[in-house]
Amino acid sequence: MTLRPHTPAERMVAQVLTPAGITDERTLEAMRRIPRENFLEEALRAQAYGNYALPIGQGQTLSQPLTVATMTQALALRGDEAVLEIGTGSGYQTAVLALVCRQVYSVERLLPLVLRARKNLEQLGLKNAMIRAGDGTMGWNEYAPYDAILVTAGSPTVPQTLFEQLREGGRLVIPVGPAESQELQVFHKSEGELHREALGDARFVKLVGAHGWNHR
Repeated sequence: MTLRPHTPAERMVAQVLTPAGITDERTLEAMRRIPRENFLEEALRAQAYGNYALPIGQGQTLSQPLTVATMTQALALRGDEAVLEIGTGSGYQTAVLALVCRQVYSVERLLPLVLRARKNLEQLGLKNAMIRAGDGTMGWNEYAPYDAILVTAGSPTVPQTLFEQLREGGRLVIPVGPAESQELQVFHKSEGELHREALGDARFVKLVGAHGWNHR
């Protein structure tokens, strides 16, 4: 029997994600299925599955695959959740989330990226993600509370607005720390308080907004 060659996404899962400790099969399957190259400019598509961040314009980046998988796994999603994402970018993390939860609500402050992300998700036929332009540090109160919240930009602190929009028992994953480098943290909301677990060092673009950084 001739086995079909692994796709770049399958190789990424086998050679990068699994050895690094990503064990959640739903996260791994989503990473296999979503074509990462679709979320990059043509000139960068050959680099799509390297384990490093890549520019997507507007001073923003597409996080490295291991970071996307680590943050997704940390949410401990079962498939029936409503998830708030802060920082849509070109929509790759949004697409991964769309395969592992019921509904994604995503907020991006830069309108060109909002339009691009919507187009990218439409081309993949993903209909369970809503994206709007706005200040992500304010969350999206209309659909709160959320079962999980994922923030894809570094914040000096955990915005109180996001804490308030998180359902009791929910999880919040966010990079927290100085502008130059942060610690990726997962919080579990229990009895109205957040209990923190560290996931390791990280480096993200700034979370700009009323409850984040006030400049680029």
